[in-house]
Amino acid sequence: MTSIGIVGGTGYTGSELLRLLAGHPQAQVRVITSRADAGQRVADVLPMLRGRCELAFEDPAQAPLGDCDLVFFATPNGTAMEQAPALLDSGVRVVDLAADFRIKDLAVWERWYGMRHAAPALVEEAVYGLPELNREAIRGARLVANPGCYPTAITLGLLPLLEADLIEPSRIIADGKSGVSGAGRKASTGLLMAEVGESFKAYSVAGHRHEPEIQETLRLGTGQALGLTFVPHLVPMVRGIEATIYATLKRPGVDLTSVFAQRYESEPYVDVMPAALPVETRSVRGTNLCRLTVMEPQDKGVAVVQSVIDNLVKGAAGQAVQNMNLMLGLPETAGLDGVALAP
Repeated sequence: MTSIGIVGGTGYTGSELLRLLAGHPQAQVRVITSRADAGQRVADVLPMLRGRCELAFEDPAQAPLGDCDLVFFATPNGTAMEQAPALLDSGVRVVDLAADFRIKDLAVWERWYGMRHAAPALVEEAVYGLPELNREAIRGARLVANPGCYPTAITLGLLPLLEADLIEPSRIIADGKSGVSGAGRKASTGLLMAEVGESFKAYSVAGHRHEPEIQETLRLGTGQALGLTFVPHLVPMVRGIEATIYATLKRPGVDLTSVFAQRYESEPYVDVMPAALPVETRSVRGTNLCRLTVMEPQDKGVAVVQSVIDNLVKGAAGQAVQNMNLMLGLPETAGLDGVALAP
C-alpha cells in the first residue's frame, strides 16, 4: 500500500483529497497536517469521514512527512515552495495543488502572486500536471504542479482547436463561471450566502492570475501564443465550473465534434458530447470528468466550446490523485471512478 501525506487537510481541496483517497484501493493516507486543528481527530473535524479515517491532524513542523511515498500540498500559495525542497531531497514525491510551480516565467509568477519565489531551481523541473497534455512527463516526475481549476476547463476546451490549427490564436475569449468553493474555505464577507445568493457577478475583469497560466501552458503545449481575454464570474452554487470559449475559425465548416472526439478518444476523464446535448455542471459534480461540446453556431465562422468540471475534483483534488496514480505507477483511474451526484 502506497503511503500518502497531506499538508493542509481542513481546506476544501484537502478534505476532498481525503474523501477520494478514503476509497482508493492502493493508496492510504498516513499523515495529515493542520496547524489550527493539530491533535484533533480528522473525523471530528470532518464528520463525513467517520468510520473511514482514524487519523488525527498533526502539526506540520513535527509530522513525519518524510516517511511518505508522496505528499500533497493543499495549502495557500507560497507554502509548498518553502517545504517541498526538503521532501524532494529525502526522496518523497510532491504534488502541489497551489500555484507555486505552475508558471515557468518567474517574473510573471512573482508579479501575479506578489511574492518572491523561494525555490526557483525547482520551477523548471516541475511538470505541469494536466495528464491530457503531459502524461508521460508526469509518470517520471518527482514534482508536479497541479493545474488551476479555470485553466483545466479552458485548456482542455482549446487544445484540440489549437493543435489542429483551426482557430485564430490572437482572438480568443474565455467566459468562466465558478461556484463559491473555488475561493477556498475562509471567512470572507464577499462569500457569505447573503452576499452571493440570488446574484451573479464578474470579478477580476482587469486581470486574473489564471490567465498567464492558461497562456503559458497552451503556448508551451502547442507552440502558439494566445491573445486571450478571460473573464471569470461567481455564481451562487457550491461546486462547478463552466467555461464558454469563443474563437474565430480559420476554416469554417469543419466537423469540430469529430476533431474533439479524436483528440480525446483515449482520455478516461474527458467526455466529448454531441453538440445538441446540454452541458451542465451537475453532470460532473463529485467526479473527475471534464465534459465538452463544440459547435459553429449558424455557420458564422466562430467556434463555441462549452466545458464543465467540478472545480474541487478535476479542477483540484481529483486531478491531483490522477497525477499521483501516474507518478507512482498505479492505474490512472484508481479511486476516481465515481458517478456524478444528481440531482
